[in-house]
Amino acid sequence: MPVVTGTGAASASINLMNEMTSIWDGLNPHLVAKFYEVDHLGRMVDDIVVKAALTDEADIQMSFNWQSPFEGSGPESRAPALMGMLQSGALKPLIESIGNAAGRAVGSDIGDKIKSAGANIDEARGRTGMTKLNSTQIFSGSAPHKISVTLLFRAWRDPTAEVERPMEQFMNWAHPQKLAPEGTMLTGALSFLSGEKGLLDAMLPSFSPCMIAMVYKGRRYAPLVIESVGMPLSAPIDALGRFVQMSLQVTMSTHQSWDKNDWQATRRI
Repeated sequence: MPVVTGTGAASASINLMNEMTSIWDGLNPHLVAKFYEVDHLGRMVDDIVVKAALTDEADIQMSFNWQSPFEGSGPESRAPALMGMLQSGALKPLIESIGNAAGRAVGSDIGDKIKSAGANIDEARGRTGMTKLNSTQIFSGSAPHKISVTLLFRAWRDPTAEVERPMEQFMNWAHPQKLAPEGTMLTGALSFLSGEKGLLDAMLPSFSPCMIAMVYKGRRYAPLVIESVGMPLSAPIDALGRFVQMSLQVTMSTHQSWDKNDWQATRRI
């Protein structure tokens, strides 16, 4: 169904694209983000579109995990205290003291051998057991990308059409579609055995939130899940209690970890 914006005959307009948006006349369209519901493959499943300007900082965080599998294979990790004394030169006076004590206790020959063994210890200063091999990093995985934005809705003519409706639609996407009022694995099994419910309805009685797509500055990010929404209840209202401006702080995440092909799929559309 088309969305009617405006309250009076002179100000009313019909949005044939079923878009819920504030009036952004004069603003570059690339600065207005577009959101709509998609399935797990990123395909549009509903014609309802929410548009909002993005304020403050809008960013995407990408985390790629690399690690050195041989990092702990050097002698420093096997005997850190001993190697620290050797590399700092603190071991030489200790060996000399042991050699002197051994010479007095068991004979000068043994003491001289111990002291001669420590004669070249100073050469260990400034050396390390790290090599290019044991410092080589390998890729160990990546987390889904996170997108943090602030959505701005503001009313010029009609707070209901320009703020309340798009905000309400976005919050509908963020919440679970339906949560069963009660139920456990045991009650679900009993309901299935008694024939009251099918197996799927008995085991998984609730429905998760929708996934959405975001189109911004010529790139399309989909599918996304909404992880958090910050809604300031102190936002300004009109005489009827309707919000005339609302800033939603939203954190979204890609449904899966992305590879090169997924990133290239976001390129300008």
